[in-house]
Amino acid sequence: MTKAVGHKMPLSLRGYEHLVSEVQQLLTEARRQAARSVNAILTATYWEIGQRIVEFEQKGKGRAEYGEALLKRLSKDLTRNFGHGFSERNLEQMRLFYLQWPISQTKSAKSGMSRSTPSSKKKSQTLSAKSNSSDFIQIAGAFPLSWSHYVRLMAVKNPNARAFYETEALRGGWSVRQLDRQIESQFYERTALSQNKAAMLKKGSRSTPQDRVTPEEEIKDPYILEFLGLKDEYSENDLEEALIRHLETFLLELGGAFAFVARQKRLRIGNEWYRVDLVFYHRQLRCLVLIDLKLGRFTHADAGQMHLYLNYARENWTHSEENPPVGLILCAEKDTPVARYSLEGLPNKVLASEYRTTLPDERELAEELRRTRLALDTRLAISREDKGGRT
Repeated sequence: MTKAVGHKMPLSLRGYEHLVSEVQQLLTEARRQAARSVNAILTATYWEIGQRIVEFEQKGKGRAEYGEALLKRLSKDLTRNFGHGFSERNLEQMRLFYLQWPISQTKSAKSGMSRSTPSSKKKSQTLSAKSNSSDFIQIAGAFPLSWSHYVRLMAVKNPNARAFYETEALRGGWSVRQLDRQIESQFYERTALSQNKAAMLKKGSRSTPQDRVTPEEEIKDPYILEFLGLKDEYSENDLEEALIRHLETFLLELGGAFAFVARQKRLRIGNEWYRVDLVFYHRQLRCLVLIDLKLGRFTHADAGQMHLYLNYARENWTHSEENPPVGLILCAEKDTPVARYSLEGLPNKVLASEYRTTLPDERELAEELRRTRLALDTRLAISREDKGGRT
């Protein structure tokens, strides 16, 4: 019997799984390469920005206050035109990057560039401010690590230790997390004191599961998102994202007092990045309300982190005519959800009392959190049963 024309032959399960595996590997590597390419361009751009800042400063008065005024004005103009990522601190890091990682260019080898040692006092022939695209590509090639790596390295004050960590990060292919772990554990000092330095270096090159960075994490690096002008509104956890979106709607439905400001609002303290889940403005209290959601139980660390957020918000996000911000910690533990306000930094008890009276009751928020989590868990369980029944 002949088979009907157009009859679909069943896919070989083994062959199809191999196809899926190959495509997944291809996409994973493509994402990683894309992140590396963006990082190379970002690093080269920041080096050139640092170069122009230094060269402009050399034409000026040469005083510290002159440099501070320049960075302040430049930060304001760049932020207005390009958004976040150009704070005075960031611009100062670009300036230091240019000074600590100089590039020399010899007349006999215009097609290639070499890195000068940071400790070298000789003047290197730096690129002119009118760099062409070829020069730009060569600059990118001179910095094989990501910008996040160099930011972490700049925090190492000892130039010998900094050079050591840079070399080992390149040799061992360290992620930013691994580099940070080695610096925090004083790997340079421990290696210098060790009698078997080769064994120490071999041991230090080993990574841990916590050191690994996925392509998605590389692409979502805050520096890359800022550089590309992309919004950073995402959550790694579906349940957390659903809870945050529901809470946003719930608070807006309470009345006209709450005005939505941001979701997953990023802030940087030192070299660490943090995110505030939700930021509202309370019109009656004339203050920001920072909301942080935790899927586990309430801990003292949660209160300490919120205190950190409030201090930052008071200094950087609060206008002069506004009251100090208030924090709300929501812990969505299955059995005992908790809602707790943090009122640190309020100037007087009267204002604190007004906050307590005006803001939604903590028990009401906790109960809403409990109902929402129960509904989401039930929906998830039903979805899993449906999928199980179809297999």
